[in-house]
Amino acid sequence: MRVALVHDYLNQYGGAERVLEVLAEMFPKAPIYTLLYDEEKTYGRFKGRVRKTSFLDHPFVSRRHRLFIPLLPLAASRLRLPDAYDLVVSSTAGYAKGVSYGNVRHVAYCHTPLRYAWEPDYLTAKLGTNPAVRAALAPLLWYLRRWDYRAGQKPNIVIANSRFIAEKIRRAYGREAEVVHPPVDTAVFYPDASVRRGDRYLAAGRMLHYKRFDLVIDAFNKLGLPLTIVGDGPERAALKRRASSTIEFLPFVPDTAELRRLYSSAKALIFPQVEDFGLVAAEALACGTPVIAYDAGGAKEIVADGRNGVLFPEQTAEALIAAVHHFETLRFDPAATAASAEKFSKETFVKRMGAIVAGLTS
Repeated sequence: MRVALVHDYLNQYGGAERVLEVLAEMFPKAPIYTLLYDEEKTYGRFKGRVRKTSFLDHPFVSRRHRLFIPLLPLAASRLRLPDAYDLVVSSTAGYAKGVSYGNVRHVAYCHTPLRYAWEPDYLTAKLGTNPAVRAALAPLLWYLRRWDYRAGQKPNIVIANSRFIAEKIRRAYGREAEVVHPPVDTAVFYPDASVRRGDRYLAAGRMLHYKRFDLVIDAFNKLGLPLTIVGDGPERAALKRRASSTIEFLPFVPDTAELRRLYSSAKALIFPQVEDFGLVAAEALACGTPVIAYDAGGAKEIVADGRNGVLFPEQTAEALIAAVHHFETLRFDPAATAASAEKFSKETFVKRMGAIVAGLTS
């Protein structure tokens, strides 16, 4: 079977790109089509696999792609796949499902409907809340919703990465989506017996506003407990200025063995954001590390309060502080914590995705 893989853009490396890596393993001969490609920013993980990019693929755009939101739907629509494939598998949080192709089956693994279209606050948070700005953005939001709805009708099958996202898909596209959680490679992420679990807490991810590292820093400034923050992003400098001396910063860790050691040595992972799923949280559990998470989004499907972590009800420093105090009174068995992540294993993902593809193409 001739398969093409499509991804929104490959100018960063996060959970969606880890999913694409597993899809690329499932279909080792499948080329990858994407709007933007930066080999350095993706640590060479897709070297030799990217067949074609969009007319927007330029370093200036790649570094500032959010400024080009109005043009990204057009770039996707004009990215035409050759009539040489039996199946298109897209990994998308917006644009990849809207590429052009002929009479071919299409399975879309949807991380979320396009945020800028369906969650206006996500866009206006970056541009301000001035009423004039919101009014000026109204035509753009209408255009993005209209385009994303139509693109959401193209795939034969839409798969959601969580029940949280399946509900968003139902509201945005009027479609029912099967849920297949993203894959955790349990051959890489497991309780590392060679690592001593310490007293430091851990937070990890891209340093973007919605990840709420600011909330974590404010809470741990008051707690005075040791915290390590791992990752890079546009807010890193401001976050470092905000942090007290008990908080250390490490750059993004591309080495999965080193990431496993960081997870395994942490007292708990702090997860304060609303995520579509939350692969970092699932990986931490697989390493036997409990998670302290905001009780919303994909975290509700990962963390069982009191069994493999603690959930807190409000996205505030005060609520997180209370959750950490409560966590300090509990004890979690690393083996049981790791076992709670087995349902997110890479093997389960491959099996379920393979069955869906086989059912569509048989």
